[in-house]
Amino acid sequence: METGYARLTVYFEDPFWVGLYERGGGGTYEVCRIVFGAEPRDQGVYALLLEQWRRLRFSPSMAAEGPGERRVSPKRMQRQIKRELRTPGAGTKARQALKLQQEQGKEARKRQSRAEREAETERQFALRQEKRREKRKGH
Repeated sequence: METGYARLTVYFEDPFWVGLYERGGGGTYEVCRIVFGAEPRDQGVYALLLEQWRRLRFSPSMAAEGPGERRVSPKRMQRQIKRELRTPGAGTKARQALKLQQEQGKEARKRQSRAEREAETERQFALRQEKRREKRKGH
């Protein structure tokens, strides 16, 4: 049976508090960046996740290996937790996923602005043509 996992990391990225929500399972990995602004409280974070769940924009799925099925000793688990608390910010895999999402958004904005620009030039050309026709009529 395939298991999934989710992890929320809240850290301070000057000048805002940022949450990094990572989820995975079934060989995929996705990440979402949430900007809180002021320092969030636990109940505020929980309420945001419950109410805004459908609005979160996750990065495209990346291939990843699932979490290990090995059982970890409690002391080792404590050491891992302390190590993660010492290193602020996001992991490299999360950064890569966010960068991929940013690049895709950038390409989409480029396509949209190019289409709008071309539509505007066509509209202006049509207006000029109509103006020329009106001048030729002589009325």
